[in-house]
Amino acid sequence: MPRPLCFIPENALVEITTRTLQGRLLLKPSPELTDLILGIIGKAQSLYGMTIHAFVFLSTHAHFLLSPSSAGQLAKFMQFVNANIAKEAGRLHLWRERLWSRRYRAIVVADEKAAHARLWYILAHGAKEGLVWTPGAWPGPNCVAALTTGELLRGTWFDRSAEYLARQRGETVFASQFATTFDIKVTPLPCLQHLTADQRQAECRRIVGEIQARAEAENKEKGRQPMGVAAILAQDPHSKPASTDRSPAPFVHASDDSTEMEFRVRYRAFVDAFRAGAQRMRERARELADMFPLWAFPPALPFNAPA
Repeated sequence: MPRPLCFIPENALVEITTRTLQGRLLLKPSPELTDLILGIIGKAQSLYGMTIHAFVFLSTHAHFLLSPSSAGQLAKFMQFVNANIAKEAGRLHLWRERLWSRRYRAIVVADEKAAHARLWYILAHGAKEGLVWTPGAWPGPNCVAALTTGELLRGTWFDRSAEYLARQRGETVFASQFATTFDIKVTPLPCLQHLTADQRQAECRRIVGEIQARAEAENKEKGRQPMGVAAILAQDPHSKPASTDRSPAPFVHASDDSTEMEFRVRYRAFVDAFRAGAQRMRERARELADMFPLWAFPPALPFNAPA
């Protein structure tokens, strides 16, 4: 099945999902990996200025709620984050294959009610799967404490290129020699920006309370006990579940049919314009290709952003 065209309206709210290869536990939490992932996200935010609203990393997948200024900014941010997490997680878990199963999936969140629902969904991770009793107990990278108490999100970025060059020069390299600390700025969702900081934290605590109550009821109904942090940390990162329950990704997150239809109309107009441009480019392809030597792939076109 072909990958759909990436249509990200300017300053849209977007939910990002990215999954590990074969559902393996390659993002299994540990204090070291959590610090590295937070450092990578902080470094990426400093480079590309991404507006981050929420995120969570489970052992097999990750979610973000972002407000990119353009699809180009989103692509650069996610390329940096996913590439560096793959390197650091592979280094920690002795995994030499690719880490991600495929390119990240970006789904536009079209209205405030849907945005609130996606925040609820992201905060619920860890508890809704029966892994821990409450979302804040999940030991991997997450934003629960940042959103409910204002706790600072901080991690360590290691400049592996500089470290490699130092080793090539025969220098003695220390663990922290090429380390830089980065903080992650978490921006309130547009639907919560009219509230004060204390009110936003209270609202997030209310959401977490709802999540915990629902998780407790579901655990009781299913007769299960949460796995617990100790068992989570003891898992083999190379293992994979016997089966995975994946529902089809929605085309857009919208709280009503009219909002979804409005977005679909905009998307179809985008696709029509893209196809028309692709046809014009094919018509000129031979003329342009003659500018390059035989057996060469001409360079790709740059991202088409406003001047």
